[in-house]
Amino acid sequence: MGKKHYIIPIFVPHKGCPFDCIFCNQKKITGNIKDILPEEVDLQIKEYVNTIKDVENKHVEIAFFGGSFTGIEKYKQEELLKIALKWKKRGVIKDIRISTRPDYINKFIMEFLQKFGVSIIELGVQSMDQNVLLKSGRGHTKEDVINAVKVMRQFDVKIGLQMMIGLPDDNPQKINKTVEEIIRLHPDFVRIYPTLVVKDTYLEKMYLEGQYEPLTLEEAVEISKNLLLKFLQCEIPVIRIGLQPTENILLGREVIAGPFHSSFRQLVESEIFKEMLDNLFLKFNIKDMPIELQVNDRYVSSLVGHKKENIDFVKNKYEIKKIRIIRNNRLDDGEIKIFMKCGKSISYNMKQYADNAI
Repeated sequence: MGKKHYIIPIFVPHKGCPFDCIFCNQKKITGNIKDILPEEVDLQIKEYVNTIKDVENKHVEIAFFGGSFTGIEKYKQEELLKIALKWKKRGVIKDIRISTRPDYINKFIMEFLQKFGVSIIELGVQSMDQNVLLKSGRGHTKEDVINAVKVMRQFDVKIGLQMMIGLPDDNPQKINKTVEEIIRLHPDFVRIYPTLVVKDTYLEKMYLEGQYEPLTLEEAVEISKNLLLKFLQCEIPVIRIGLQPTENILLGREVIAGPFHSSFRQLVESEIFKEMLDNLFLKFNIKDMPIELQVNDRYVSSLVGHKKENIDFVKNKYEIKKIRIIRNNRLDDGEIKIFMKCGKSISYNMKQYADNAI
């Protein structure tokens, strides 16, 4: 099954950001990265496009990462967007994506972005609790989020909302409140990021002075699992859970504490599959018989679990001596199919489980 969706990442350093979010490494953003030139962006796009076979029949997008795009100088935004729009007009690029702050969006900014073909906008919401936002140094309110989404709805763009868990003064009740308010805004997709303690941030200072305690990996997985189920129930895609591993973003290098794992989403999905299997085996009285489990190729590792944890759990609890795992790409994302010795089969997916579990 060939890859159909490609994202060309363009990192844009946000120089002189006036806000001091406690989890953000300003030195890394502003001090060590040179300015980006339009011709460099053009070349980067060209080189990336040349690696994609049959590019005309693929969904390729340009994504400007690295901070609040609409907060950089207007002329720089225009320089970069002109390059992206050129490729979009050629039919090679289908979408142009940016991310920004909720208080960096208004009608005039949206008109400007639409003029240059921006079709996906992500907002760094982080929390909808005012005290959490204040203690995190975000510099915006939950009303800014609501107003930004209201303005964006007047334009033909997809809206993504990013949230963080485990910020200072955060707790499960506040996290649930944030999720409920995000769901009411009906975003096209969301991202979930557990808070990590990064070097050279104010959060590092708080952590070292004993003023902040990050979530454990187990806590972050449990919270993220419940959030994913809530978003699944409301049919809101969660396109990322946890930071993507890079050369710097590794525990002990740039990240000094917090629930970092190179396969964080897999841990979250694995917990859901474990609960799904437990639910099905109990409900249908499946025990003491050989079993075949089928799942989409993308979810094999999540179904099996870390160090085969899920398989061992089912074997031990339900006295299953043999479990055979089959890759079946005809199954939908998050769907499993159980075949029993008697010839009976059961299909179940994460959305169904979310509807029943919440």
